[in-house]
Amino acid sequence: MTTEARLPDSTDTGARRPRDTRFGMIVPFDMALDREYWQFLPNTASVHVTRLPIIDLPYGLEHASRVAEPNAMYEAVQTLVRIEPAAIGFGCTSGSFVGGVEFERRIRGHMETSGARIAVTPMSGLVDALQALGARRIGLGTPYGKPVAATLAAYLTEAGFEPVSLENLEIDDEEEVIAASDDVVFELARRAMRPNPDAVFLSCTNLPTFAILGDVERAVGVPVLSANQTLMWGLCQAAGIRMAGAETSLTSLGSVPGAVAMGG
Repeated sequence: MTTEARLPDSTDTGARRPRDTRFGMIVPFDMALDREYWQFLPNTASVHVTRLPIIDLPYGLEHASRVAEPNAMYEAVQTLVRIEPAAIGFGCTSGSFVGGVEFERRIRGHMETSGARIAVTPMSGLVDALQALGARRIGLGTPYGKPVAATLAAYLTEAGFEPVSLENLEIDDEEEVIAASDDVVFELARRAMRPNPDAVFLSCTNLPTFAILGDVERAVGVPVLSANQTLMWGLCQAAGIRMAGAETSLTSLGSVPGAVAMGG
């Protein structure tokens, strides 16, 4: 007598693995640090990336202001909505802050009218994080040239913070930003510590920071935030899950009520 194996009924909930928390991510054509998105997520979440068209301009103010072109952003959101992400991120820091607070809000608003349930940028995540940490005086470290970096300081001033330092590597090649060593990033954070900020922000989603954020915080003695960290924290807040990664001031916050309020 033979016994036939029975496959589970696909309608039986016990036959299906639990669905992970999905996030969409829209990034510029030259983004190459996608791995940090995954590193900041628990193993019950996933990130799904789509890229924007090439902008054939040298990096600078005009380039940054054109990254989130409305038609391209609409098409990018549309490539993601069928998998029903809990939220969609825009993975470009300078492309978020270059036009000021209202410019950044319009980007998120357009993403949401294009189909995103909730839209998050590095800057919306940063503002929520700084408010949750009670930080007002902010030290800034960037890989940018001075014209782009100045618009970061202007954005934070407009958002109600006080930039107390602005240290720039003045790199105009994204591959050189991606290649920045831990020592270079560590020193950039140290330079941004003058004079005595409440927190430090390391800008640019192509600047590698994941591996050293905890060590930098312990060395300088204040919260140290990075663009990919605040972006992923904002997404995790939107979905009600805890961000992964080394223990830092931001990961220790857990869930913060109203942390995505700027998306309204």
